[in-house]
Amino acid sequence: MNKFLFSAWITSFFLIASLLHAQPQHSERFPQRVILNVTAEPASSMAVTWRTANQIVLPKVQVAKAGRWSNFDTLARTLIALCDTMRTDRKELAWYYSAVMDSLSPGTTYAYRVGGDSIWSEWNQFTTASTKADPFRFVYFGDPQNDLTTYVSRVFREAFRRVPEARFWLIAGDLTSEPEDSQNEEFYYAAGFAFRMIPTIMVAGNHDRGYQMKNGEYVLNTKGRKTRVIDLSPFWTHEFTLPANGVAGLEESNYSIDYQGVRILVINSNTRLPEQAAWMEKLLSNNPNRWTIVAFHHPIYSMGADRDDKETRAAFLPLFDTYHVDLVLTGHDHTYGRTWKLVNGVRVDNNRLGTIYVVSVSGPKAYPLTTPYKNLMAKFGEKVQLFQEIFVNGRTLQYKAIAADGSVYDSFILKKK
Repeated sequence: MNKFLFSAWITSFFLIASLLHAQPQHSERFPQRVILNVTAEPASSMAVTWRTANQIVLPKVQVAKAGRWSNFDTLARTLIALCDTMRTDRKELAWYYSAVMDSLSPGTTYAYRVGGDSIWSEWNQFTTASTKADPFRFVYFGDPQNDLTTYVSRVFREAFRRVPEARFWLIAGDLTSEPEDSQNEEFYYAAGFAFRMIPTIMVAGNHDRGYQMKNGEYVLNTKGRKTRVIDLSPFWTHEFTLPANGVAGLEESNYSIDYQGVRILVINSNTRLPEQAAWMEKLLSNNPNRWTIVAFHHPIYSMGADRDDKETRAAFLPLFDTYHVDLVLTGHDHTYGRTWKLVNGVRVDNNRLGTIYVVSVSGPKAYPLTTPYKNLMAKFGEKVQLFQEIFVNGRTLQYKAIAADGSVYDSFILKKK
């Protein structure tokens, strides 16, 4: 090799190596998988969770009202984060941290960063909810589940591009195919920085369960995959910080959120349906909000004849009819289906109270469309990756199902007097 070229190569090698070494993101204590979650008090608080490959001794969150200039950090408030550990299915020990940024002002944009021990993430931003029924948009996804890096990335990123002002993302279960660390890594990669700026509402699906403790470690419990009585994956409680105001024992998978005139009820349809139905009825019978949206994983009206879930329908459908729930958002069937406005399983006019039921999918896995409920469907289809933009504006709710290529696949408008 020419001496000059060799010398230049050596110089470049050590320069790049020194730069890489200097970058904090290559530290095992640099924050990974940073994610925001909506709390039960969205106008005054926001939850954040992250992890590291090596322990931060004093984990912290800093938060301040975002300003036009970078001096906002001089006013930042510092919170001490909670810390927990977990040995993943890769047999690696990971450190998880969580905090709720509280005492925030409604309708205000805040900057925050996470870290500790002089190693910090970048500053990110979020906006708290208003205490009024102000207009807002959010995005709903059906199951991501499979080939997250390869195929789901474009759906998440198109949703961010198309609805950048979304106040939250709601994901209706089966975030990954198996609760494995490698798939969780893909899940966060697919969303990029969106999870750090747009808070999420997570719904537990059947593929979000499946681990049991054995000899002090979590192992996949494949025998119980089709049953309704498996605990959620430990990743769920370690990587998210969700509300705990639902049925005792189902914290962070059964909860309620009131957001700017909308009551959102999240159900864990994997287990304990009668108890959650009783809990739901209390919140439906005493509801000061104009709009009500319920989200869970298993559809009321399945898009597959062999997947018809009578147990879920028996538990919840009477409540939806009695209390005129506006919208039910689900996943599980890996197809698309949107009913007409229904009461007692019968189509009603748009000017009457009733419920619209949606099944959707954001990932590339597809099941055949064999629904016995085609007569109830205003729109249905298969082999299409989607996200849904929902705009709540006073007495009007506008819905759009948008395909991965940005085209509008389905839409409707609900109005209330």
